[in-house]
Amino acid sequence: MSLDLHMHSWFSDGTKSPRELVQLAVNSGLSAIAITDHDTMAGIEEAIAAGGELGVEIVPGIELSVVQKRKPLHILGYFMDSAGAKFSTALKILQEERDNRNTKIISKLQKLGVNASIDELKEISGPGQTGRPHIAKLLVNHGCVRSMQQAFDEYLKKDGRAYVSRFAYSAEDAISLIKDAGGLSVLAHPIQVDKSLNYLTTLLPVLRHYGLDGIETYYPTQKKGMRKRIRRFAEEYGLFLTGGSDYHGDIRPGTRLAGSGNVYVSSSLLDNMKACLKKQNSKD
Repeated sequence: MSLDLHMHSWFSDGTKSPRELVQLAVNSGLSAIAITDHDTMAGIEEAIAAGGELGVEIVPGIELSVVQKRKPLHILGYFMDSAGAKFSTALKILQEERDNRNTKIISKLQKLGVNASIDELKEISGPGQTGRPHIAKLLVNHGCVRSMQQAFDEYLKKDGRAYVSRFAYSAEDAISLIKDAGGLSVLAHPIQVDKSLNYLTTLLPVLRHYGLDGIETYYPTQKKGMRKRIRRFAEEYGLFLTGGSDYHGDIRPGTRLAGSGNVYVSSSLLDNMKACLKKQNSKD
């Protein structure tokens, strides 16, 4: 059976609740999933409860946006204790900075003549955190753009008309926070770091030195030849493999969970992760 270790709920920029994601996993025949919302683990408790009822193993997860020498990366974390004081404080800082950024972006849009407000933005984002995808949807609703991609291209990406930079932890600090919370750290979708993957020869030894544990190998846009190269990198630097769909729901039409022809993620990979976690805990 396949599993899916990378998906997002409406607690960040997905469109489905954690319970809905668990039900979707059941419908897709998945044995285990990880909800890896951006900068928050608020949906994990709901997912675990639903997983217990529906027979799906839930791996606690998160996705952190970080920087390494000014280069943006995404680090996935798994099995953390979200109740730990240090980790909770670190996430609170990220969430507060995200709110500050949203306020500044809305202010820029207002100066550009877009009659939008923070209250309207919160209605779009729902119960979870608010981010640029929700602002993109707001711009579509206002008729400023025809699509969310156009919203990013014209307004929200770097050098866009309403772009505002955001606070991010360094890769070293993020990996340390995950490890201190009892978790495992994984470099997400390396194809988005460098389409040629050549940068990994420089990046991975540094991240491994920081304590990186794994690399996301099975990902929808990482095809057979690319996965083969990533597996070689993993073997060279002693990293385990993970994979997932990066499912966001209706905000990305046409996407599917792993195991449905999108990408297959073997359940053996989770066994390897658990073995690594056990080894890490035995050292502690």
